[in-house]
Amino acid sequence: MPGFATSAPIERVVTREKISFLTEESAVTLDFHRAPPTPPLTSYTVLRNKLDPWLMAQAEQAGAQFIPGVRVDALVREGNRVTGVQAGDDILDANIVILADGVNSMLGRSLDMVPVSSAHHYAVGVKELIGLSPALIEERFNLASHEGAAWLFAGAPSNGLMGGGFLYTNRDSVSLGLVCGLGDIAHATKSVPQMLEDFKQHPAIRPLIQGGTLLEYSAHMVPEGGIAMMPELANDGVMIVGDAAGLCLNLGYTVRGMDLAIASAQAAAQTAIDAKARQDFSAASLAGYKRALEKNGVLRDMRHFRKLPGLMENPRLFTEYPRMAANIVGDLFTVDGGPVPPLRKTILSHAKKIGLVNLLKDGIKGATAL
Repeated sequence: MPGFATSAPIERVVTREKISFLTEESAVTLDFHRAPPTPPLTSYTVLRNKLDPWLMAQAEQAGAQFIPGVRVDALVREGNRVTGVQAGDDILDANIVILADGVNSMLGRSLDMVPVSSAHHYAVGVKELIGLSPALIEERFNLASHEGAAWLFAGAPSNGLMGGGFLYTNRDSVSLGLVCGLGDIAHATKSVPQMLEDFKQHPAIRPLIQGGTLLEYSAHMVPEGGIAMMPELANDGVMIVGDAAGLCLNLGYTVRGMDLAIASAQAAAQTAIDAKARQDFSAASLAGYKRALEKNGVLRDMRHFRKLPGLMENPRLFTEYPRMAANIVGDLFTVDGGPVPPLRKTILSHAKKIGLVNLLKDGIKGATAL
């Protein structure tokens, strides 16, 4: 979008990316810092309650009309074709309906386009927005003015279950939260809110948010199943985008959700424009949406990382490997006056606790998934 960097309500430009393995008492962190990259490679932190109204205003200036605060109860159909939406007693006719109603797309299911998926294909995310002064954020996270940090965590935040924590710096607040697999919550020993409270008290986190003010608390269900949970993308008079289409990639080192949602919305919008020019709103006409997702790389990436959800179901990633990393690094930095063992011996002694066969299998599975 031309002028996005100067006109959009951006919080900070991300110049520091971190990944941490957490046990209950320790953190092993990879910290990458660079000068702000030039657009379009720039990464930003944003707050949706600021960004979304701005995007709405841009669309309205281009001629779109918004009707906020109205729940769509059902889709209107003529035969197999979607011809509009119903909200209460009101019906709004449309040549094309684009569904963007989230990962639990009840409207998509009403068309039998979105199948009921395994609980392991979903995760619950919770987030707190904690207010801190810009100066304090820059001091605590070692940032220059207007620069930001993006930080992912594995291990202790999700209590050893599939999931992890996240932290993003905003202009005068910090977004701190965690995600936990829906299939694991039923047998978790802690509630998700308690996991978040414990995460906030972790020695690596507590000093960073000390003195902050809780501004918001929110929760959101997200797709984790990859291409295996993707629905039928288009049919007569209808297309599905974003979370409703299962478009999310948890790569471990980064999480892609908003960019895939935006890319799918752009592809659907262009498909709708082309279909209107032809006055053909059939499934065959809207099949151009899937071709557009192939062309812009969304479906290519979803296919490429199709094995990642299976990899993320390995409990050792969130229990034994964070503990192994902490033990190895802890031994390296411990000077007790005795002889210093070779590095390979230190690594091997802790690797054996997981099992060399398990390490080999997990390594091969990780290499093929990534």
